[in-house]
Amino acid sequence: MNSITIEKQLQNMPKQFPVVVLMQRQPSKLSQWSDYQWDAIGVMARSKDLQQAEGPQLVHDDGEVLQYLYTGFEVRLYIDECESYYYNLISPTPRCYVIARENEEQVPVPFLVSMSFDEAHAYMEMEDTVFVVDVPPELYRWTEEFVLMHYAPEKRKKRKREDWKNQQGLKVGQ
Repeated sequence: MNSITIEKQLQNMPKQFPVVVLMQRQPSKLSQWSDYQWDAIGVMARSKDLQQAEGPQLVHDDGEVLQYLYTGFEVRLYIDECESYYYNLISPTPRCYVIARENEEQVPVPFLVSMSFDEAHAYMEMEDTVFVVDVPPELYRWTEEFVLMHYAPEKRKKRKREDWKNQQGLKVGQ
């Protein structure tokens, strides 16, 4: 592949990937102190005909389980995060990370979707909630193309052991 083709591919590659997040509320079975348990149950590529809404849209209600669709998210990839994307993609189960903060009613509201475990971990350390979901195929392929364009894993080198006895002027066997 020549450099003109690679440059053209880089120019044609979208800078962000539009997605929607599906959140689910169900009665809590894990805690006696909270009535409901919240979870992100999926991330999907946003179709062009889906209108961006203010706030969550109720898409399912069976009396106990409620599902809400959150629109307006765009996954962005950064060159300095390529190693994290790479290890995510080659893992047995690649994951997408939905980062959320609780509002006044203790409801987690997603505000970021990432393909980077390192980024998700940083938000977790700041006590934000991180949900882990499967990666939709379109997002996987887009991330894979980005990683192939920007990252080459380095071959691990075996570290040579230092002879600390000789450094101190000692002979072996003393």
